[in-house]
Amino acid sequence: MTIDLRSDTVTKPTEGMLRAIMNAETGDDVYKEDPTVNELERRVADFFGMDTALFFPTGSMANQAAIKLHTQPGEQLICDKWAHVYNYEGGGVSFNSGVSCKLVDGTRGMITAKQVEESINPPDFYHSPLTTLVCLENTTNKGGGACYDFAEIVKIKSVCDAHGLGLHLDGARLMNALVAKNEDAKDYGKIFDTISLCFSKGLGTPLGTVLAGRKEVMENAIRIRKVLGGGMRQIGFMAAAGLYALDHHVDRLAEDHKKAKELAETLKHCSYVSKVEPTETNIVIFYLSEEISEETFMAEMEAKNIRLSNMGHGKLRMVTHLDYTDTMHDIVRSELLGYA
Repeated sequence: MTIDLRSDTVTKPTEGMLRAIMNAETGDDVYKEDPTVNELERRVADFFGMDTALFFPTGSMANQAAIKLHTQPGEQLICDKWAHVYNYEGGGVSFNSGVSCKLVDGTRGMITAKQVEESINPPDFYHSPLTTLVCLENTTNKGGGACYDFAEIVKIKSVCDAHGLGLHLDGARLMNALVAKNEDAKDYGKIFDTISLCFSKGLGTPLGTVLAGRKEVMENAIRIRKVLGGGMRQIGFMAAAGLYALDHHVDRLAEDHKKAKELAETLKHCSYVSKVEPTETNIVIFYLSEEISEETFMAEMEAKNIRLSNMGHGKLRMVTHLDYTDTMHDIVRSELLGYA
């Protein structure tokens, strides 16, 4: 038995999800004739109380499309230094949109309204790029599943409105934040111009992200998806997985959070661990003591069929998910406590 805690993307469809996939009604989505895709897009738009939504194969493509919708070449967006759109999307911000990033030194991947205000380039100073977009991420991946204080998001929105900036949310794990903090998705829909919601992480589908947004911003979204190679034909099979996840896999995210917090508590009792980041959702970030080689630790865990992520500089990550069972959880906690 392999216990894979590298990411929540490693899950496989449940039996119920497989039945939904196999029974899906499909059509050609490039012609917008796939009824299951159309239903998923409607559900997500309604979920956020937003005007419209569009299905994408990946979260990175949805984020990149959103950035393209909000910006023109030569402009600049503001994001945290750990933001996924900057670190883990293959340089797509510059490649696809010709846009640069003003990186903010936030806390665990989260930035403040004050930092946003200070990062805006004067619009009449033509020597610097024109600031046109702010990108937030909730929960934060590299920040260990940290959740924004919604009151701070409201303040950031006020700054954006005052300066005419767009506001995009990378919501790859937004469902985790909504569950952990008991928040209302429609409050997010009132604040953000665009939101990407990923289905292939904690929600457990094989692929798919839906980009929701205001009608005036989303007008050319389907054109940009085409340019990025994201047009799909009978993709209702995967949209059916997304619909199933919305109905069956949201509330259970609390189980992943509980396990992650228990893993964090276990690590705090391990002498070879120097620090454990606060654990709010399903991501556990911890650091090894200087005398412990991360390569050796990873190899010894792998030998016990436990797979983790190495983020470098002694920083390791575990992510709980749909396929991580109670039995696996007991084994991992025991092995961590017994490691010497």
